[in-house]
Amino acid sequence: MNFKVKGFVELTMRDTEGNIVEQRKIDNVVTNLGIGAITGLIGNVGTETAFTYLAVGTGVTAAEATDTALEAEITNTGLARAAATVTQETTTVTDDTLQLEYTWTATGAKAVTEVGTLNAASAGILLGHTVFAAINTVNGFELTLKHKFVIS
Repeated sequence: MNFKVKGFVELTMRDTEGNIVEQRKIDNVVTNLGIGAITGLIGNVGTETAFTYLAVGTGVTAAEATDTALEAEITNTGLARAAATVTQETTTVTDDTLQLEYTWTATGAKAVTEVGTLNAASAGILLGHTVFAAINTVNGFELTLKHKFVIS
C-alpha cells in the first residue's frame, strides 16, 4: 500500500461582531523536511517533535516542497506564531487526519498571504506551507486557521 500526505488549510476572517468577512479553503504543499520528520515520528527515530504550531506571514513566493520556513513570518499585530489545538479527525478512515487550529485576534493591519505548520515555538521544521492572495486583517478582527493533513 502506498501512503500519501495531503494538506489543506481553511481560513476564516470574522469582524468584531463575529460575522464572517472572508472564508477560504486552499491546498498546501507538504515539505520534504516535513515528510522526513513524519517518518521519524512514525518510527520513533531521530529527534523530531510533534507539529503543534501555526504561523502566518506576508511572503508571496509560491510554496515549494523544498521550503524550510515561511518567507516573511509575522511576529507582531497579534498574529505571532502560536501553539495550536491539535486533534485527529476522520476524513475517510477513522483518525486519518491531523488538524491544527488557532484563532488570532489582530491588533493591527496586515496582508496575510502565507501560512505554515511547524514543530517549534521558533525556527523548527516546516511541515506544510501555503501561499495565497492576501487576506487583510483589521484591528479587532479574528483570523481562524485550520491546517489539515490527511494520510491516505
